[in-house]
Amino acid sequence: MSADQPLTSLPTTKVARAARFARTGLNVGANYVKHYAKRAVGAESSMEDLHTANAAELYGALSEMKGSVLKVAQMLAMEKNMLPTAYSDQFAQAQYQTPPLSGPLVTKAFRDAFGKSPFQVFDEFEPAARQAASIGQVHFARKDGRDLAVKVQYPGVAASIKSDINLVKPIALRVMGLNETQVRPYLEEVEARLIEETDYALELRRGQEIAARCAHLAYLQFPRYYPELSSPRILTMDWLPGQHLKEFLATGPSQAVRNQLGQALWDFYQFQLNELRQVHADPHPGNFLMRDEDGGTLGVLDFGCVKEVPADVYHQFTTLLAPETFVDEARLQALLTEANVLRDSDPAPMQALYLRTLRASLELVGRPFRQPVFDFGDPAYMAALYALGDDLMADPELRQQREPRGSAHFIYLNRTYVGLFALLTELGAEVATEGKQHILHS
Repeated sequence: MSADQPLTSLPTTKVARAARFARTGLNVGANYVKHYAKRAVGAESSMEDLHTANAAELYGALSEMKGSVLKVAQMLAMEKNMLPTAYSDQFAQAQYQTPPLSGPLVTKAFRDAFGKSPFQVFDEFEPAARQAASIGQVHFARKDGRDLAVKVQYPGVAASIKSDINLVKPIALRVMGLNETQVRPYLEEVEARLIEETDYALELRRGQEIAARCAHLAYLQFPRYYPELSSPRILTMDWLPGQHLKEFLATGPSQAVRNQLGQALWDFYQFQLNELRQVHADPHPGNFLMRDEDGGTLGVLDFGCVKEVPADVYHQFTTLLAPETFVDEARLQALLTEANVLRDSDPAPMQALYLRTLRASLELVGRPFRQPVFDFGDPAYMAALYALGDDLMADPELRQQREPRGSAHFIYLNRTYVGLFALLTELGAEVATEGKQHILHS
């Protein structure tokens, strides 16, 4: 199904979604059988071909099912070294566009929420979605002279999260080579955040609160939300001007504009982490709008995924990135033990392996935090990050130690900064990474 072909139905019950995914599971299994059968008779069939076929099969099912399964695909697309390239490339489509719901399904959502059609709620309403993603789709509307963005949640998404995770789990564990016991705390963390993302009342409140507390930061723009035009499954806010990253870069913005936008991004995330102790944890390109007004202005969208950072996790995260940590082996070992990355029961060779690996990783990941100005425009930095991931995945000793470790809270913190670094690199921005944030002058 193409990304612009509307869905006229959506599997919403557990039985319907299980049946749809079971069909996918059978097809994936058939691909494995074909692969090994070809190899058995000497025919050419590479693992890359197998991954490509399975990735296309999985993405087709996830696009049709939408909801939490598609959201997880979107997350995995940001983790370049988590999955084979064929999967991450295919799943990256979820960051921008997936098949939208048809007009009748959108109208039904409004009647369920307000007892009215969208054409009765708004002065103008575009029945065709401008954007369609994993949890919901966005329509353009007008009311009382205001341009509005109206986010409509797909039916059945909230109710299906737990069952969806159970559906996806066997295939995901097989692809990543893990077992359920090892990943249970991490799946519970993902499940909790996904449930929050389906609560539009929570997103509205968080969007208002974070916008108010970040109002002093320069060159940021947040939408105003409209509670009277919103419901638990419909969210109405201002339609912000601007373009997504790739479209904006195609206009040829100056280095000064790109630097100012990068600085706004950096300041926004550092203020959230260090002052608010929470972060907008979905930093993919579809959630930011860029324009060159005032030398570069950044619109921030979608507060559905906000990670609250407990005090002890904040301490661990920031201390692990501090320059004095990775040069002091005893300090690093103590912190990694506190974070449950190292365990007292680990044999000495395993402890040495983790220490050696984490020291190299922290030196590279923490580099922007240890320089007064950092040039994300140098593609060598992200290339080095991805190369490190490739090296770690290829290390035979580490491949035997695939058990995930560390606080489950780090899933979304890591995701946040991987996404932020990728945005800044694609933007080609040079940012001041130390000191106070740039603020608006009265």
